[in-house]
Amino acid sequence: MNSILDIEKSESFIEYRIGRGKRFFDVVFASFCLIIFSPILILISIIVFIESRGPIIYKSQRVGTGYDIFTFYKFRSMRKTAEEEREKLSDLNYYLINKHLDESKNLKSRCPECERLGFKCSPVLYIEGAEICENWYLELKKRRSEIPTFFKVKNDPRVTWFGRIIRRLNFDELPQFINVLKGDMSIVGNRPLPLYEAEKLTNDQMAYRFLAPAGITGMWQISKDRFKSEEERIKLDNMYSMITSPKKDLEIILKSVLSIFNRHNY
Repeated sequence: MNSILDIEKSESFIEYRIGRGKRFFDVVFASFCLIIFSPILILISIIVFIESRGPIIYKSQRVGTGYDIFTFYKFRSMRKTAEEEREKLSDLNYYLINKHLDESKNLKSRCPECERLGFKCSPVLYIEGAEICENWYLELKKRRSEIPTFFKVKNDPRVTWFGRIIRRLNFDELPQFINVLKGDMSIVGNRPLPLYEAEKLTNDQMAYRFLAPAGITGMWQISKDRFKSEEERIKLDNMYSMITSPKKDLEIILKSVLSIFNRHNY
């Protein structure tokens, strides 16, 4: 399956529904938050409008439960041309950098194939002061050319001055309570993904995450190692799909609120 649009929904996806209790909580919680934060919503809208050219609300197509595609809302925290600039920042992708750091640890390792066969690595290259089998070096080089599924840039230069403030406080996410009221999302779930990310997660193991509702916050957001690796992120998403419960949702909401005061600048 090469495109998210080519995916045929399985019976389990079609029959999936958010439980009545969870849906009731979502509607009440989202309505309460929109009322309480209404003065902040108005203030942010004014400042975003004044600070930079572009729409106040950023809209994008996201993939949620069962690969359903919906319009996702956020306060715009980047320049209007942010999407066009994304490819230029591909080398700064945190997931790509972290992947390279992990793989660089293998430079001092013998070639797994040679080790399995009991052969001595040959020919041997000297890279960064370490010996490495040429075959293994070429394999690592090939892996580094692979494009990570997720995209995240530390200190993203596309983010505006005010955008950094509302991101730091998670206030850019407030319009997503409208998505919750519409039924596109839940308060707690797995983050809805842009089309270019979701279309890479279509095999059985990775697609399991889409059984859970799309959420404003979730297990990945409260993880201390939230940018450790793609595999870790997918593991957390799949885990939530299996252990979702009212108690777990309340725990995630509480930790999400506390994490605002101890958040990295991404």
